[in-house]
Amino acid sequence: MSNYFGLTPQLLSLDWGTSSLRAFLMRESNVIETRQSGHGIQHLPSSGTAGYEQAFAEIAGDWVAQWPQLPIVACGMVGSAQGWKEAPYVRCPADMQLLASKSITVQSGLGPDILIAPGVLFDVPDALPDVMRGEEIQIAGALLTNPQWAIRSCMLLPGTHSKWAQIENGRIVRYSTYLTGELFSVLSKHSILGRLMPAEGDSKSESDPAAFELGLATARRSGPGDLSRQIFGTRTLGLAGRLPLASLAEYLSGLLIGHELVSGMAGAGDLTSVPLVMIGAPSLCQRYVHSLKYMGQSADAVLDNTAPAGLWNLAMASGRIA
Repeated sequence: MSNYFGLTPQLLSLDWGTSSLRAFLMRESNVIETRQSGHGIQHLPSSGTAGYEQAFAEIAGDWVAQWPQLPIVACGMVGSAQGWKEAPYVRCPADMQLLASKSITVQSGLGPDILIAPGVLFDVPDALPDVMRGEEIQIAGALLTNPQWAIRSCMLLPGTHSKWAQIENGRIVRYSTYLTGELFSVLSKHSILGRLMPAEGDSKSESDPAAFELGLATARRSGPGDLSRQIFGTRTLGLAGRLPLASLAEYLSGLLIGHELVSGMAGAGDLTSVPLVMIGAPSLCQRYVHSLKYMGQSADAVLDNTAPAGLWNLAMASGRIA
């Protein structure tokens, strides 16, 4: 096996989502090189298996040609029912050994096979069922690099579908999903609220911390059933001249994030006794850090992309690397 910039790669890992595909060349849990393409499972260059094979070849074909024995692991929507091949959900409580044992393989089209991680299902009586696919690998990456959190911690992964996961003894024991990011996108782009808001990127659109905090405050003092009324308030605050039209999106963002935090913190229990760890894009995490502080809570750690470390963890647990 040849050296790559003086290092010998040990793993090729893929974080394959709905809208994008990221590939990582790795050694000893460290990323040597990262590549990204727009060929998520909904944007393949062609349909069916051929589309997945082409997308993989385009992003990593030269790596496979140079190191044909390199093990390959993947996570994300590529293992969903709409993906390359379905890796069925495993049930909570779930740890890395269970994820590794239930992973499936698919032929890459270039010779070696690809190990695809399953998602995680939370389904207990008297509670809404919940699913995650990809976040479990990010959590595994955080636990690999910070094993002290495996004892007991709360993991917050903000995003389109925000996750609040409770970790005990290295296992995901329960979690909740909040449609915060997607709800903001739908309401601001495809509802009557958006008609008053400047278009995204418009010079009239502006950051307004006061409007954002008004949304947080409204969520914090809300009662049962208030959310839909408060959402409509995004429109009436503009019509009544209480907020500039350019600030309505900030108010709506604060309102939705605030409701998520009120519910998420209540479900997490006593956060003074367990670490609250945030994983996600830095700009979004910063917004959540500010929101948590406004609500009287702090994050004990904020991590960027932990998926590569989680995929390394999967490769070790499955015996793909020593």
